[in-house]
Amino acid sequence: MARRQGALPPGTRLVHIGPHKTGTTTLQGAFHHGRRTLAAHGVRYAGAARQPAHAAAAIAGGTPVHSLEAPSMAHWEKLCAEVAAAGRRRRVVVSSERFANADAGAAKAVVDGLGGDRVHVVVTLRPLVKILPSQWQEYIKSGHHHAYDKWLDGMLRRPPYRKPTPSFWRRHRHDELVARWAAAAGADNLTVVVVDQADPLAHLRAFEGLLGLPDGVLRPEQDGFANRSLTAGEVEVLRLVNRELSRAERPAAERKLVREELVRRLRGAHVPAGDAERIATPAWARRAAAEVGAEMVAGIRESGVRVVGDLDALVPAAPAADAAPGDAGDGGGAGGVEPRLPVAVAYAALAGALQAAAGSP
Repeated sequence: MARRQGALPPGTRLVHIGPHKTGTTTLQGAFHHGRRTLAAHGVRYAGAARQPAHAAAAIAGGTPVHSLEAPSMAHWEKLCAEVAAAGRRRRVVVSSERFANADAGAAKAVVDGLGGDRVHVVVTLRPLVKILPSQWQEYIKSGHHHAYDKWLDGMLRRPPYRKPTPSFWRRHRHDELVARWAAAAGADNLTVVVVDQADPLAHLRAFEGLLGLPDGVLRPEQDGFANRSLTAGEVEVLRLVNRELSRAERPAAERKLVREELVRRLRGAHVPAGDAERIATPAWARRAAAEVGAEMVAGIRESGVRVVGDLDALVPAAPAADAAPGDAGDGGGAGGVEPRLPVAVAYAALAGALQAAAGSP
């Protein structure tokens, strides 16, 4: 990756829109915990938390996963006021993957609300084949209970791909995402940053370059923020619990409490054994993702936006037609392979979640 390009002018409002599962957690953590140092270099990170999720959801649509509070336009208006108050010389960063949910009208409203021609949009991208299992896991963590193979079938084989998660392609048809935001901000005011799989921190260096910061100012968190991916077995336990909670028609607050406690307990009780426990994407889906990825790269190249990194890295080599079993797409929870989890881990996690539910009001 080219580590640095020309810095954006002082007074720029850098609006990072994600999308989801493209290194956003690392980036937002680095900005959030580096506020004091950033301020000394003339950069403000907007919002009080890791990201202004409610403000972004209010203007772009959707509801923050980890909150029962509905977003309101008051959240959005507060964010706009904070950005405006930063002055004309200070660079301001606003980052939320919730912005990726915006349609064309909402994208234009975001640009207008945060500074108009002073806004520079940044899109971070990873290969689609890497995003698929990560995004499915997030849907399960938010309450869905579709098996991975069936979800992949809906996303990759059944146009117009509106079920079971219609938000996926709005976020992850990346050529259309870039085109939508380039129309709102102008192609000259949009940068695509390709997340380097070989160097997980390279996108931090790219943002330093855009903001005129010295190398190393943006640092990953060291405070143990728990965001490791769940294993295939852990996700399957959560998926089955979601299914039963849905069948029982339990209240939303109770379902959320059980999900979050279950995830917390699984992460605390289980140390993954490595790649063998990861969610396996079947070969047919990897081939389909590679085809879509190639189309998206072509569209981004034609758009005229600035690119930091290697667009070709977004299209890893697809497996051969007979490279892996499970191509039927109708198997279990994760790639046609039976997911496994130690009984003691599953028991401890479920017991804790049930205790939390029993103690809830």
